[in-house]
Amino acid sequence: MTIEKELLSTSEADKLAAELKVILRNGEKPKNDPDSINKMVAGLGDPRGLIRRTFAEALGVTGSFATPALREALIHNKNVTIRRAAAKALKLVADPSALPDLLKALITDEDPVVQGSSVGAIAIFGEKAIDLLQVVLLDPKSSAMQKGLATWGIAFAGAEAPEAIKNASKSKHEAIRAAAIAALGGQIQSLEDEEAKKILIQAIDDKSSKVRAEATALIGGLESAKWAESKLKAKLNDKSAQVRKNSALSLMKLQSKNSLEEIKLRKMLEKDPQVLKVLELAIKHLKEN
Repeated sequence: MTIEKELLSTSEADKLAAELKVILRNGEKPKNDPDSINKMVAGLGDPRGLIRRTFAEALGVTGSFATPALREALIHNKNVTIRRAAAKALKLVADPSALPDLLKALITDEDPVVQGSSVGAIAIFGEKAIDLLQVVLLDPKSSAMQKGLATWGIAFAGAEAPEAIKNASKSKHEAIRAAAIAALGGQIQSLEDEEAKKILIQAIDDKSSKVRAEATALIGGLESAKWAESKLKAKLNDKSAQVRKNSALSLMKLQSKNSLEEIKLRKMLEKDPQVLKVLELAIKHLKEN
């Protein structure tokens, strides 16, 4: 069966999906011979989401036996629905041998859903994912969306690889440092990681405005981050408009009434209209709450 050219008919898909549901419900594994796997991969092109999900779950349970066919479908199938579903199925299979093709799909596939699903499948691999996704951040050919997806993937992977994230935060490349800083929130919030907190505090004064912006924005999303108030107050006068804006927003989110006078003073000096709007919002909020 040539999966690139053939899709299952509606009746074939219904029949096979019903059989697979019984197999999965009984805690059994589907057949792992090439013909059976190819039929399941072809089923990923079904227009019905629930049917596609059944095939993806069955392929996930089949495990690494399904990896070659899914990799082939992800990279070479002309049917975008199959490519999208193949990336999602590879996440369920969780076979690291698929990482090169998942990275290739992120970089070369023109469909944003394929790109996003590929990142999702990469991100489950922790440190390996962080190493791979840094390549995307540093590639000048990567689009803004690809870099954004890579940043999200690094943040997700960081939950499984906290030490790798800390190492990435010390990278000589600002894009990698910024992505790593954005990933520290979980470690600080859930794990109360003092080293991660120290890295974040240092990042507030990073030489890169991009890193400073990530750091000042992240603090606003943390609970009980009063320890950062003085740093954020200082950054109200940062040379970067984005950092000034993020600092004001974070002080507002932290309910930092102690910063009200500093924010008012910054408003008197501020010339950037977007920052001015944020400063006015912060002043209003802190006065009323």
